[in-house]
Amino acid sequence: MYQKFLPKSIFITGASSGLGKALALDYAHKGITLHLCGRNQERLLQVAGSCTEKGAQVYTYLFDTTDADKTRHAVQKADQTKPLDLVIANAGISGGVLGTPETDESVRKIMQTNIFGCLNTVLPALQCMRPRKKGQVALIASLAGYRGMASCPAYSASKSAVKALGEALYGQQKSNGIHITTVCPGFIETPLTDKNQFYMPFLMKADKAAHIIRRKLEKAPAMIAFPRIMAFGAWIGSILPGWLARPIFASLPKKEK
Repeated sequence: MYQKFLPKSIFITGASSGLGKALALDYAHKGITLHLCGRNQERLLQVAGSCTEKGAQVYTYLFDTTDADKTRHAVQKADQTKPLDLVIANAGISGGVLGTPETDESVRKIMQTNIFGCLNTVLPALQCMRPRKKGQVALIASLAGYRGMASCPAYSASKSAVKALGEALYGQQKSNGIHITTVCPGFIETPLTDKNQFYMPFLMKADKAAHIIRRKLEKAPAMIAFPRIMAFGAWIGSILPGWLARPIFASLPKKEK
């Protein structure tokens, strides 16, 4: 019988919209303290209000995760308010969110947000949790990170880095009593996918995805990948020889303006 991890103090980046918003709403209940982070004050306060109505105690932090100092300060402040049980490094963008395909400028922005924004969140979280020898950190990657995809090079590469980081930290932090979970979802209805003008198989509502993630995080697994059939396909794609995989992934539809 596994031990359930039921966090009471939760820190979520990218909580003003999309999956982050859905996660905040799914965790929001009486007795839960939510530390919600975002860049859009109006949307963030709306999410906070909805979570408060559900009985949660909510604190908001307005910053961009690419700013290491502000991110570290927010994590430390949240931990001082109520020691963090779970940190979800969710903030991320893609070319579609920026309103363009992956231009030189957007590639750098995607990398900065998805990789360094994640690092800026995870590293101070680990510093807070290590002295207590307990805690949980979830890194939101993507099934797109299983193999380099010509349709979204920067997004794919950034999520591959997050996936590898989460996998490596799982083993590294286990002795510290900190549970690391890498989350690799498929297509979710969020601002990241709203501008995609191609068919997205097994497209899932954000609230359903958030519920799956919350329930699975209770078991503190090393990896959460879903939907299962897409996760299996992504895994197959990751082990195909290059000569076979390259033409397949090169033919995938690209993000449109």
